[in-house]
Amino acid sequence: MIKLFHLTILLFLLIACQTSAQTTDSLKQQIKKIISTKNAIVGVSIIGNNEKDTISLNSEKHFPLQSVFKFHIALAVLSQIDEGKFRINQKIKIDKKDLLPNLYSPIREDYPNGAILPISKILEYTVSSSDNVGCEVLLRLIGGPKAVEDYLAKNNIKDVSIKFNEEQQQANWDLQFQNWTTPVAGNETLIKFYYNKNKLLSKKSYDFIWKVMRETETGADRLKGQLPKGTIVAHKTGSSGANKDGVTAAVNDIGIVFLPNGNHFFISVFVTNSKENADINEKIIADITKAAWDYFITKK
Repeated sequence: MIKLFHLTILLFLLIACQTSAQTTDSLKQQIKKIISTKNAIVGVSIIGNNEKDTISLNSEKHFPLQSVFKFHIALAVLSQIDEGKFRINQKIKIDKKDLLPNLYSPIREDYPNGAILPISKILEYTVSSSDNVGCEVLLRLIGGPKAVEDYLAKNNIKDVSIKFNEEQQQANWDLQFQNWTTPVAGNETLIKFYYNKNKLLSKKSYDFIWKVMRETETGADRLKGQLPKGTIVAHKTGSSGANKDGVTAAVNDIGIVFLPNGNHFFISVFVTNSKENADINEKIIADITKAAWDYFITKK
């Protein structure tokens, strides 16, 4: 009788695992179908259902970070604030000469003659609005790209390479490929800091970064593109534009999508070496996110 009971339990678990694998596989097949006709390389990592379900595609490939690295930079800045090296409300002077004309910058648009802004405001501009001038200011403040890499390595965050600042990578097309990560590393970073298990950030810094991520203004047609109006998404985008040959090196978005049933899923999508236009590149990300939404919305 005991053996029969154990056999029944084993059979139940086997069926449950197979069912889960089949449904996860159906989502993966759907994602493959989405990108099958696209002239681009797409990397995907999706983790949800309380981390029980994982979907990956080209997830170990190196993809240019572009402005996604502003999330990592913000984490390093907040860490130094937590250590007492700076204060979140500390004022930083941005001179007119810092407002580089070839860099995208809402700060420059708002303050054409320069400004004195608290670190909190510069972080908001840098993450939520993807401001490149703000990014340069923050990198100089904490010691450059190497300081960010050292911080990530200290916290055992792997497969993230940050070698150049915005000015350098925007001036030389090839340099962006040395600022890279993988889709799975994108999700691992999100997970590590969202759950904050080892108190990587103070509560104040934790609350600040996720508020700023939820307020991200860029990439409205990417992760959020096809989700129901009002869906909360904490995310960070990155884009390269196209070169003279019409090839786009990076259209990225990584983030956390919050479901109305109280659950959430982590998603990192990177598009590279694309010969599609900007709208299609963004639609790839939106289509994949909507497929994941439809899958996880049924999970309890």
